[in-house]
Amino acid sequence: MPGDAPPARPGFDAALAGRRAECDGGGAVPGTHFAGRQEFSGILTGEYVDHGDPPWRWYLLARLDRKPPGYPSDTVWCESGNLFVSDESTG
Repeated sequence: MPGDAPPARPGFDAALAGRRAECDGGGAVPGTHFAGRQEFSGILTGEYVDHGDPPWRWYLLARLDRKPPGYPSDTVWCESGNLFVSDESTG
């Protein structure tokens, strides 16, 4: 039920906007009950969403230059614990 959904609070972190990052996560393996590792790299937008209580933070990674074959989007939400931000900035 929609009323039972955990709270979601969007935000923006200017210190991360425009920074290169990599993240990994799990994706369903078609035809199984298993997940495999997926790797992404691109540019952080600075946007994030905190879900639940306690909050579970997800950052939006865009302009992807590495993504799994067949991944349909140029953006992905990355869980903060699986996000690796480089010192490099795109300015």
